[in-house]
This record gives sequence, C-alpha cells and structure tokens, in this order.
Amino acid sequence: MRLEPTDDERTIAEVFGGFFRNECPPAVVRAAEPLGFDAGLWARLVATGAPDMGRAEAVGGGGATLSDLAVVAEQVGRAVAPVPFVEHAVACRLLDRVGAAPPVGATEAATLALRPASPAGTWALVPAGAVAGTVVGLAGDDLVCVRGGAPGVAPANHAAMPVADRTAVDGTVLASGTDAHDAFAVARAEWQTLTASACVGIVATALELAIAYVTERHQFDRPIGSFQAIQQQLADLPIVLEGATLLAAKAAWAGDRPTPGTVDVDRADITEFGTLAGMAFVHAGEAAALATDRALHAHGGYGYAEEYDIQLFYRRARGWVLVAGDPARECRRLADAMFGPVEEVV
Repeated sequence: MRLEPTDDERTIAEVFGGFFRNECPPAVVRAAEPLGFDAGLWARLVATGAPDMGRAEAVGGGGATLSDLAVVAEQVGRAVAPVPFVEHAVACRLLDRVGAAPPVGATEAATLALRPASPAGTWALVPAGAVAGTVVGLAGDDLVCVRGGAPGVAPANHAAMPVADRTAVDGTVLASGTDAHDAFAVARAEWQTLTASACVGIVATALELAIAYVTERHQFDRPIGSFQAIQQQLADLPIVLEGATLLAAKAAWAGDRPTPGTVDVDRADITEFGTLAGMAFVHAGEAAALATDRALHAHGGYGYAEEYDIQLFYRRARGWVLVAGDPARECRRLADAMFGPVEEVV
C-alpha cells in the first residue's frame, strides 16, 4: 500500500493549488455567497479539464484515478472554492460505469443525490442540487438519472452550500435491484472519500491562517503565538492534519484497487473501500471542525468577524459533512460493518 504522493500527484497538487490561489482568493468565496457557486470559476475549472479528469479516456475523460481526484479535492478544500467539483466528478464516474455518460467538457454540472428519493419522488437537499442540471440517485430499487434546469436557489444555510430538493420523477432508469444499489454504494463511497480530502484541505488552511495570525498579532510587545495558552491550542493540529491526510489517502487507494478489500478488526487490517471511505469521511470532518474551532479561537473575537477569512472555513467545515446527514448515523453504519450489527436482547 502506497500512501505517499507520487510525482504525478505532486504535480497535480502544484498545478491546481496554483489555479485556486490565482482564481479563487477569499474575495471570490465571499462574492459567491449566499448560493455558494461561482459560474465563472466553474467555467474556468472546466476549461482545465479537472471535472472530467476522472472519467475514462474512452469517453474523452482524463483517465485519472480516485487518488488523483483526491489531490484536486484537497486543493478545492484549501480554497473552499465555490464549485461542485466533488459532486460532478463522482456523478460522472457513476454515469460512465452504467454507460450513460454526459458530454465531456460541458459547463453544466452533474451531481449525486446522497439520500434515496422519498415516496413522493423527491431527493432532499441534494449537494450542488441548486446548480446541477443532471442528478443521479436512488428511487426505490432503481438508479435514476434526471436531467433538467437547475433551480439556481438554495435554502439559507451557514455554509453557503448550493443544496436543493430535486425531483426523481420521470427520470431515466439506469439500473435496478442489486446492480443499482451496488453502483450507488460505490459512488457514495467516492463522494465520501473526495469530501474527506476536501476537509483535509480545510484543516491545512485553517492551521496556516492560525499560525499567520498568532505570529502577526502582538500583545504586551510580544506575538501572541509566544503565549503557552495559544501554543497549546495549535500544537497538536499538525498531527490531526497528518492523520486525516493518511486516512483519506488510504480510502482513495482502496477505491482504486481492482479487487475487494477486507475488514479484519482483530488484525487491524481494513482495506474494504466502503468502510475506509466512511472512516475517512467521519475522521476528516471531525478534524476540520476541530482545526477551524482552534484557529477561530486563536483569532479571539476577530474570528467571528466577516472580514476575517477563518470564518469562511469554520462554517464550511461543519456544513460540508452535514449534507450527508447526521455523522452519527455513519458511525453506526461503520460499527455494523466492522463489528457486526447489534443483537437485540429479548
């Protein structure tokens, strides 16, 4: 198992790190609120080929691995870029797998409905649902694709996410039964993995913002970073960052494996993609919440002020993972997968 980035992955990180630094400074993130989508930035990202780089070369994609996509997702998180890269990449890969791929290079985004449709045929709070023209998700035992105009509006939310309810009625059935559920499970695990990588990016930038602030801010003729109370808040964040980075990388590695993995808790041998994706998602989400909390408090009262960048990351660190529902449910799913379901005592 290789968790260190390859030369190609380092190049991807450098290229897209530069792209987002140049094209998505904090002013762009602020200007995209409250919807949380910048159409111009998305068009420029599409021009780089990033949204379709994870699709097969046979259909005009870049043939990139999930590990490659995770590198880009981390750069998205570092900038909290208002673009649906994760959702689009995952939805397109799912459509490719079932032979219903959208046009390569289209500026219209696609997305994945994380929750099954309601009995009335509605997908609730679809990530990027406010801006995506194509939505793929489960409706009963069918995997359904619905194409139509994006509503362009989202319910008010602190993380400025373009979520929206979307209809699953009158869609194209792509697969049914076990095939539908299996294909969806892979796509959801990919979404968790890439979202975990984006949260890793949030952790990295939150730490950078905190260090920069406590180095520049002076009290009693000393930088506040020299005070032990401040140091204690930040000292363990590099460890948090490293742990989240490694777990997200392992999940991406498992997603690229051609063979099924294992779940052997007794031997600490977990290579099954769905389990690792859930673990990375939960851990990275908690890491992002912790890092942004510590960084915001290092800013003191300024951390809550809109003119300071840390609040942008603080809000998204919480919102990005909640779009999939209560993380406690994912923890229970992981517990069942790793230890077996709880037996009811009669």
